[in-house]
Amino acid sequence: METTNTKPYYAAGIAAFVIWGFIPFPLKALADYPSGQILFFRVTLSVLFLVLITVLFRRKYLLQTLAQVKASKPREARRFLLFTFLGGSLLTINWLTFIYVINHINIQTGSFSYLLCPILTAVLGFALLKEELRPNQWLAIGLSALSCVLIGTGELTSLLFSLLIALSYAFYLITQRLLKAYDKIVLLTLQLLLSFVFIAPFYEQFKGSSEVVLDGHFFLMTGILSAVFTVLPLFLNLYALKELTSGTIGILMYINPILNFVVAFVYFNEETTAVKVAAYVLIFISVIIYNINLKGRKKTGAGLVIPPVGTTAVVK
Repeated sequence: METTNTKPYYAAGIAAFVIWGFIPFPLKALADYPSGQILFFRVTLSVLFLVLITVLFRRKYLLQTLAQVKASKPREARRFLLFTFLGGSLLTINWLTFIYVINHINIQTGSFSYLLCPILTAVLGFALLKEELRPNQWLAIGLSALSCVLIGTGELTSLLFSLLIALSYAFYLITQRLLKAYDKIVLLTLQLLLSFVFIAPFYEQFKGSSEVVLDGHFFLMTGILSAVFTVLPLFLNLYALKELTSGTIGILMYINPILNFVVAFVYFNEETTAVKVAAYVLIFISVIIYNINLKGRKKTGAGLVIPPVGTTAVVK
């Protein structure tokens, strides 16, 4: 059971997703630069921050993880290497696509992808991890599919980008569930190091023919993107998971896309259509249906359970 005082952990979880909800601001401030170039410096600076934190404060956890891998059976060691590699690859795809969508399509498309993500994670958990789904959860998945059809009838390109973002992150979550025995920050550091290795040789291709000068504004915004919108919320999220269920964190995740939508309409004056509004409402309803009638149930699916009102949960 959770400890009696879970307020700090709830506060950390909420803070993480509130921060991510405002990520369009630093990305829009970098809209004049190629998406690949933004990704390169986001990964590079995030790796530097994480390596510095690991060396100064978390060396014990790094050594424990390395010893854990060395002591494991060959099959488990290969699994660790495979899913760490996949994690780095999927994060790279997810970040690059999300940056491109926010800066060159619209914020709504990026937000919709993260509304879809937990539902898609549930489907992948069922298909790959043999996790059970209840009838109301299958109904929610059907409504989510219908919302995709509505989006696709109007803007197929937007739908495909949303699905790519959602699927890349959903698969990333699945790989991390398979590595749950290892320290999350050490894993993230290794995955971002891999991401850097993937993209560094292609920096010129990512930069393209852009002649925009990398000035103080660029490095300030990418530094903020890396430290404030990448490393900080990840630490807060991991702190929250010490006492909260993954299900509770899964529900708090919806703070992110909801704030993205608010920012898109209120600050950036994006427009939408009636069909899109219907699709967004449908996906929101599907989230509610997915999580109803859960009192007394154990966590199933992709861990998207809301604890009953007035109770505490049991524990990315």
